Amino acid sequence: MFSMFRPDPRTRATWRWGGALAAILILQSLVLAAIFWVTANGNHRRAIEHTLLDDCSFFALTPPAERAEELRERLARDIHRERFLALFDAHGRRIAGNVATMPVLPAGTGASIVAPVAPTELPGKTSDVARLTLCPLSDGTRLLSGMDLDDTEEALRLTWQSLLFGLLPGLVLALGVGLVAGRRAARQVDTMRLLTERIVSGDLAQRLPVPARPDSFGLLCAHINTMLDRLQMLVADVRGIGDDIAHQLRTPLTRLRAGLERGLREAQDRAGFERVIDRSLAEIDGLLGIVAALLRLRELEDGARRSRFAPVDLTRLVEDACELHRPVAEDRGIHLHCNCVPVPPIDGDASLLIEAVANLIDNAMKFGPPGGTVTVRLLLDAGMPVIAIADQGDGVPPAERSLVTQRFYRVRIEGSGAGLGLALVKAIVDLHGFALGFAPQGSAVTIRCGRTGY
Repeated sequence: MFSMFRPDPRTRATWRWGGALAAILILQSLVLAAIFWVTANGNHRRAIEHTLLDDCSFFALTPPAERAEELRERLARDIHRERFLALFDAHGRRIAGNVATMPVLPAGTGASIVAPVAPTELPGKTSDVARLTLCPLSDGTRLLSGMDLDDTEEALRLTWQSLLFGLLPGLVLALGVGLVAGRRAARQVDTMRLLTERIVSGDLAQRLPVPARPDSFGLLCAHINTMLDRLQMLVADVRGIGDDIAHQLRTPLTRLRAGLERGLREAQDRAGFERVIDRSLAEIDGLLGIVAALLRLRELEDGARRSRFAPVDLTRLVEDACELHRPVAEDRGIHLHCNCVPVPPIDGDASLLIEAVANLIDNAMKFGPPGGTVTVRLLLDAGMPVIAIADQGDGVPPAERSLVTQRFYRVRIEGSGAGLGLALVKAIVDLHGFALGFAPQGSAVTIRCGRTGY
């Protein structure tokens, strides 16, 4: 029955946000008003007490015979009749001044109190209220010094009225600003809540709105959108890797199963079974190589190996890669030419860099013309070390150069492998912040060993 009057949760959240902000602003206004009032009241009191202490100090230094005359002169100069000054003897009898009787005050403490007095020079007025202090003098007399509070109270009353008239609109404004700001904050938080709900449900394409001139919340939304772009890309990569693995392993596994089945059916003796096992082991080694390469790519893309970076001598590294492949090149009838100039050390992982260079040399020997020449050069270009590897073939077709660094992409060449070699090279180059490029003409592949950013 009462469910129709129950507020929506978002409405309650808006009122909570708005109420909290309004309460903070109202409390701030009240605190500032209280500080102003206490400061104004204290300044009035301190000014009066300073005047009273000046009277006590002056008459304490005045000779006793001249005190009465000095007192009358001071009262004569008080044209506004704001001052109360009187001398009393040790028995409380008035000697001079404009106060008829000595009020009961703590003498000698220097403190002032508000008390009634009986003025003698205010026509038609037998009693008044003033801030008074009683000072004992050296001859046993006592000086009563006081200040009428009528003008002070009027000034404080005007101050209070001004403060009140200024505070009321401020409180209304604080309440309005608090509710508006609370509603805006609740709407922004609700937008983020709805976005997270859609993302949790699987819709990774959702993004937060970012205004043309973003404030702090708009900048936060922009950063969150960037994070979501990266998250969507990573999820797509994971899905793509899973699809690629399933697609790439299905054919070798099918071939392995068919080979085992056919070999078991056709083998007649021990030698036949051994040939079947050897072929199967070769297929399994290929599958293990694919899995190892994928794990290697995952490790490189994580970026954790940057902590192992150290200065690397590129000249020695490239020469070692050439020496490693020289026996294989001789067996294939390929002339491997290595030309390295001294270059400054770079910061990196030597084992990964030599793996990238070795992979490119192996590709050049595999896809270049039989009996050709593979050239490996290390040179300086605009002060930046560049590793260039080329064979005498046509190289990667221009239309496929943006694709060959993707996982499992194979150039249409006989014996092109599993399609992970250049992807591994690209991951190593990216990890170091270097750049992998292809020459506009020919088969040269270059690694520019300069920071391009992570």
